[in-house]
Amino acid sequence: MSKAAVLDASALLCLLNGESGSERVLEALPSAVIGAANLAEVVSKLRERGLSVEEVGDVLGSLPLDVRALNASQAYKIGHLRPTTRSSGLSLGDRACLALAAELGMPALTADQAWAGLDIGVAVELIRG
Repeated sequence: MSKAAVLDASALLCLLNGESGSERVLEALPSAVIGAANLAEVVSKLRERGLSVEEVGDVLGSLPLDVRALNASQAYKIGHLRPTTRSSGLSLGDRACLALAAELGMPALTADQAWAGLDIGVAVELIRG
């Protein structure tokens, strides 16, 4: 049985690259969600690696991704998270993932070690130690 979570771009990239921690992402995938901002990050990385538009579509289209649009409530949360997360170096995309996780009451799955010490009322699960 899969454990629902919100995927950070780093988690989905970990799965696509077959890296350590990908097994946890694969377990979550059937019931996971990803925000459109994080999906955009993944698409950007795949394009930077030289994949064509068609190849990116094929790779991501083969996955059961539940993509969620960014809404106004999340936009405010993303902005409000900035002072708390700035010292950890979290990007707008990172905070978008956390805002979506907070809204859905789900843990955020990430490969980003900088999230480990966050105390922001959102469960964070690192996919590799």
